[in-house]
Amino acid sequence: MLTDTDKEFLYLTGVVTVGYQLFFFLIAVLLKFDKVIDFAGSSNFVVIALLTLLQKRSWHLRQVVLTSLMVIWSSRLAIYLLIRILRWGEDKRHDKMLNNVGSIAFYFIVQGFWAWAVTLPITVVNASDKDPNIQAEDIIGWIMWFVGAVVELLADKDKFSFKNSPESKGKWCDVGLWKYSRHPNYFGDILLSWGYFVASIPILEGSEWLVVLIGPIFVTLLLLFVSGLPLLEMSADKKFGNVDAYRIYKKRTSPLIPLPPAVYGNLPHWFKAVFLFEFPIYSRRLYRNQRGNNQERSSDEQKLVDKILAYRQGSLSPNEALIRMLRSSLKIDSKIDKSCCVVFNFFSD
Repeated sequence: MLTDTDKEFLYLTGVVTVGYQLFFFLIAVLLKFDKVIDFAGSSNFVVIALLTLLQKRSWHLRQVVLTSLMVIWSSRLAIYLLIRILRWGEDKRHDKMLNNVGSIAFYFIVQGFWAWAVTLPITVVNASDKDPNIQAEDIIGWIMWFVGAVVELLADKDKFSFKNSPESKGKWCDVGLWKYSRHPNYFGDILLSWGYFVASIPILEGSEWLVVLIGPIFVTLLLLFVSGLPLLEMSADKKFGNVDAYRIYKKRTSPLIPLPPAVYGNLPHWFKAVFLFEFPIYSRRLYRNQRGNNQERSSDEQKLVDKILAYRQGSLSPNEALIRMLRSSLKIDSKIDKSCCVVFNFFSD
């Protein structure tokens, strides 16, 4: 069972989160000012972590360390997101939402729950009177947080530098950690979220386990199946799905866990799907693009054959037939060799 202090802290952080998100929601809607949207979500972590620590005033080492880790990560994220939106000047996601109050309200609700859920381990730890000695779970959780935070920091740095480079226009990010993962920032985010949970294990009892698990499970499901990978994969496939180099990059690069392309590219598909999160939903648009291209190329091939037949039946002059065949074959790309075989077979009779 949850203690009375647990319930008090959960209620307090919930109310504060609602008020905090409502404040920035009104700014965004009334002033049409989207620069504060992501800042409101990431800074909410700081508010909850410090609020619960100061409310309890126990100052146990575990409480201080976990609160500090949360403040360091969320402060870095809030500053980065604010600098990014100020530097880029716009966010296309926000442009669509600002004209729809319902959409932007839903966005604030989700990010408010995100902040409240991810901080649950810190909330429960800071509410607890228990203070066992530092255990293996604490160390493992702190290491997970450190690795995740560093990966996310480097991934954001690589992406920010790439986006600000003139040579990056019209290209996908495949520099730094993005050579080894299509979404290394999300890998870091998920890893450190589970790190908070692991570091809180020594003080958990009863239903506190279920409460604390809400955070990492929510983040994992959100990024893997809702607003993270599926949307970004669909957007990238739409932009670059017809580029051979991009399809090779996607085939050889892990969607989440950083791995060498030479290793990942040679793994069987079932292994990728079961252990490395390469789910079919991440390539639906790419498959549709490929089917559309194959149908278009098959159509071009048929037109080429029809023109050759027309020439053989005497309805086209040799020069006109040659010109049309060349024009058609140039549109066929990888199928041009097959088309040439058709030409040679017809003219060799």
